Amino acid sequence: MNAPESHSDRLDLRVFVPAVLVIAGLILPIIVFPESGAALVNAAFAFATGRFGWLYLLAGIAVVVFLVGLAISRYGNVRLGGPDDKPEFSYFSWVAMIFAGGIGIAIVNWAWVEPIYYFTGPPFGVEPSSREAAEWALTYGQFHWGFTPWAFYCLPAIPIAYSMFVHNRPGVRLSVAARGVLGRHADGWWGALLDAVVVFGIVGGVGTSLGLAVPLVSQLLSGLLGVSPSFMLDIAVLLIWTAIFSASVWFGLAKGIKILSDINVLLAGVLLVFTLVVGDTLFMVEGWVNSLGKMVSNFVPMSMWTDPVGDSSFWRDWTVFYWAWWIAYAPMMGLFVARISRGRTIRELIIAEMVFGSLGCWVFFAVWGGYALDLQISGTLDVAAILSAEGIPAAVEAILGTLPMSGVITTLFVLLCFIFLATTLDSSAYVLASVTSRKLSGYQEPQRKIRLIWAFLIAGVGVALIQLGGLKPVQTSTIVVALPMIPVLAILAWSLVRWLRQDFAKKVLEPHLVIEDDKH
Repeated sequence: MNAPESHSDRLDLRVFVPAVLVIAGLILPIIVFPESGAALVNAAFAFATGRFGWLYLLAGIAVVVFLVGLAISRYGNVRLGGPDDKPEFSYFSWVAMIFAGGIGIAIVNWAWVEPIYYFTGPPFGVEPSSREAAEWALTYGQFHWGFTPWAFYCLPAIPIAYSMFVHNRPGVRLSVAARGVLGRHADGWWGALLDAVVVFGIVGGVGTSLGLAVPLVSQLLSGLLGVSPSFMLDIAVLLIWTAIFSASVWFGLAKGIKILSDINVLLAGVLLVFTLVVGDTLFMVEGWVNSLGKMVSNFVPMSMWTDPVGDSSFWRDWTVFYWAWWIAYAPMMGLFVARISRGRTIRELIIAEMVFGSLGCWVFFAVWGGYALDLQISGTLDVAAILSAEGIPAAVEAILGTLPMSGVITTLFVLLCFIFLATTLDSSAYVLASVTSRKLSGYQEPQRKIRLIWAFLIAGVGVALIQLGGLKPVQTSTIVVALPMIPVLAILAWSLVRWLRQDFAKKVLEPHLVIEDDKH
């Protein structure tokens, strides 16, 4: 049971107002001066990834090493809650919410086509469209959606959950989780500024998801319904999404987001199994096994490849871009996963994200990526040519058209897209409402009206940007925000380690480590 809403969970204007001003400060210049605004954002992105690409790579491997070390240490037994706290959700629903909230529409967009990009533009000086390029194509999909992304997502969740459920500090915020380092400044303007930047990153991240989702679903719907793609069709798609995730946000975690996530995973499973059965099953299975082995054996070189002597931009265009994207999303995922992880141990949380999260993504890339790559290699469908000439939505539509009962499968795929993005959007709105609520405890849900405010603000930003074609600058600027988030992740890790050492100074080996109530 969630605690009832109280006066302590009212809207916190110290965070809400600066956050909305930051969002408006970015959106308005794009609306008024679309060309110069986009140029400025692109210049900032080029500077961040060009000058500091190495930092993103080091951050990625450092986070993986830190979390693996934490999981196998005695601190992995620490329960995120009090002695009597039990998990709020079943293990399946908990993992489903983590996966659906973190990946959203991106996986169903990229899993089909990303290996084709790698096949025609491979890394390490490999000849394009060669046998070796095909192996790297499947391998890099597993790498870019595997351990490191989920480590970025997992790191903030642990100190946030520790602050909420072990120390019982009010405030579902990154600033509260950084108190171990920031001290009293976490309650001041430094903390408010940090939370405002987090809010901006979340809204920008949602803009990225809308930028992927709306054109894809509009393209598929136009083919199914026999109508031409148009701005009004885009708006209709966005309105359906708004209705779905607004209802889910209204009903909260247990009745809204949980149910959507469960449906999401089950429907995705049906489509994946169907593709695996009707396609070249052996090619997909062998490709997965081979690519996993190749990724594991090359994990460190792939994580730290900068090609300083050669002139390849592959590592910057793909790996740095992805690491920045995951870092930009990390605060939202950290806050959401922390909120649903009461009663779990630190080790359980790390395994759920880094193992099961990675496994979920690998299945998508192994099956859908393997299917698309087989179409390309066998000559059944020139996916690369369609990608180059017409873009991702057209390529996905063409791939789906090669499946038996393509009309039915495309309809189910559109439904999956709707549910996947709705899950991400309602998770985002829920987190935004939590961050901008005053002194919300980990046992409370934010007020419904605050949740709906953010649901409609997200939809409004989406409408404005779709109309102006300005989604790319928002996506790019979100990734620029990831650069200052790297030291924030370091602060969160430092804060967590200090708390753990203070709270569990004695080396006690027990199945669960908890702080007794009289120590709060």
